[in-house]
Amino acid sequence: MIWTTLILFHGVLVLFLILSNRSRSKKEPPLDKGIIPWLGHALDFGKDASKFLTRMKLKHGDIFTVRVAGHYVTVLLDPNSYDAVLQDSITLDFTRYAQVLMQRIFSLSLPNHNASTEKALMKRHFQGESLTCLNSVMQGNLQGLLQSETLQDRENWKQAGLFNFCYSLLFRAGYLTLFGAEQTNHNRDSSAVYKEFRKFDSLLTKMARNMLTPEEKRITGSVRQQLWSLLSMVLPGGKTEDTWLQNYLQHLRDEGVDEEMQRRAMLLQLWATQGNVGPAAFWLLGFLLTNPEAMNAVKKEFDSLSLQADLPFDKLQNTPVFDSVLNETLRLTAAPFITREVLRNKTLCMADGREYAIRRGDRMCLFPYISPQMDPEIHQEPEKFKYDRFLNSNGSERRVFYKGGKRLKYYTMPWGAGKNECVGRHFAISCIKQFLLTVLTRLDLELCDPHSAMPKVNASRYGFGVLQPEGDLEIRYKLRCTL
Repeated sequence: MIWTTLILFHGVLVLFLILSNRSRSKKEPPLDKGIIPWLGHALDFGKDASKFLTRMKLKHGDIFTVRVAGHYVTVLLDPNSYDAVLQDSITLDFTRYAQVLMQRIFSLSLPNHNASTEKALMKRHFQGESLTCLNSVMQGNLQGLLQSETLQDRENWKQAGLFNFCYSLLFRAGYLTLFGAEQTNHNRDSSAVYKEFRKFDSLLTKMARNMLTPEEKRITGSVRQQLWSLLSMVLPGGKTEDTWLQNYLQHLRDEGVDEEMQRRAMLLQLWATQGNVGPAAFWLLGFLLTNPEAMNAVKKEFDSLSLQADLPFDKLQNTPVFDSVLNETLRLTAAPFITREVLRNKTLCMADGREYAIRRGDRMCLFPYISPQMDPEIHQEPEKFKYDRFLNSNGSERRVFYKGGKRLKYYTMPWGAGKNECVGRHFAISCIKQFLLTVLTRLDLELCDPHSAMPKVNASRYGFGVLQPEGDLEIRYKLRCTL
């Protein structure tokens, strides 16, 4: 037994040394393994990916390979060259790493998952006439929830943190809209789902990185079980409704997914549809509250549309000022990784003619937050909120930006790009617009401290969609007396 243990240990040690001694060939990107064997730069990457990758970019340029917990990740930060990754579905694969994250975060296994079929299903329900219907339901749910928040006391101010105010309203309205729960019967249930979801969401990055403490593992296990139980209450019972949820579950059944995994997939979809909209609305409304000029410009645009209390959503389409504010908000706060597994050795051709050899088994990673979104060559003073950054002098939408004297195809990428661009982005944008419209027309809302500044971001959230704040903005609000 002792000799067997020693042999196994020796084998693991040899493999460890082999992995730790990788060297760079002349044709490969700059290699930075870090000083800690195997672990490499994992700690810095997880602590603040933006700060770490910016430092690597200054050191190595816009393409480099780093070691992260035994994996080698080639990071590309030249937006003019992104299509070399985004349009390659032969040597690069996005599903394998997605399967890893599904297992780590949601305890979900979908071995026969067909991404193309699921995407077609999502397009059917989140575009065209179906989107119009969803917008109408969402509008009713938002207004109903806001009414219930203020109905008991219409005269006195209520105080709250802006982040929870935005996240709670949009999450619960979205849950009621997409998961088939009737507001009159499930309003209390939506609050319970939100409460448990926030616990789950707070540990999401640690789950993704396998960094949970024993106590955190116990909490996530308990919260998952509670959410699976709550979500099972709104599972459709019949087969007559042609809803997104009904069709998604049928899609899972067609793939041979058992009932337990169907329940777990519900939590995945809850996070995918509701995990970013509330935080995005927080940043947007926070930027407006701390930038009076921007707030006045948005209010003026809304007023010019002769808004009514029950405005049809199609009246909200021609809003270039609001669209610029939203684009600027997402430029500053949307920070997802775009990750691909390298299936076989690949030659990456950069836009400037450089060529690099990429190894099979490595990962490719784009981080648009650093470039193009925070690149000073593309966006002047990128750290500042400028509500009119995406407006031309004549008030139309600005779409022309340059880097290295070349017009950019990708100058901001909050929804991803290419074949894997977020299918639900139109519904998400609609939800944020309706939320802001509802808040600005139905509430008197202001900062408790007029001199408040926007909180810093939670640096551990880089790579996982829209960022979340460290701290909050305190607001007070009440229903407008004129309504």
